[in-house]
Amino acid sequence: MRRYIIYVLILLLSILIVILWWPVVDSQCNSEAFLKSKRQKLQIPASQVVVQPWRGEHHVYGIFMVPDEYKEAPFFVLTVLGAGNYCSRPFGYSQNYDAVFAQPGTHLIRYYLRTRIALRLIVQGSYFQLNDQKNWRLIYPEVR
Repeated sequence: MRRYIIYVLILLLSILIVILWWPVVDSQCNSEAFLKSKRQKLQIPASQVVVQPWRGEHHVYGIFMVPDEYKEAPFFVLTVLGAGNYCSRPFGYSQNYDAVFAQPGTHLIRYYLRTRIALRLIVQGSYFQLNDQKNWRLIYPEVR
């Protein structure tokens, strides 16, 4: 019986390690090529960051105030120091999130970081780095 419990615990620990460290590639564009290009870019710092992965899914995100002319941008890249770069298409904007209100001529985008990535960074000791809003940026291709 004791040997059975040890095997089950080893199996559960192995599954947890695989889930936390398995790379997730669900980017919608080539962010590395875009960031290395000489193309003009608009960098937008986070207005607010929420890092509470222990509350479950959708509790690790940044809120960004984006000029209205970027609503129709083809894509943007989220960069989080230590977590990497994530490319996505703009969707779901609002005028207020979590007591952050958009200024005239802007809208807010809330972009989520995967919970497992946040948990991995916290286990590695990067909670304060992840929780610092200066480390979160949205990068858009410059509108002409």
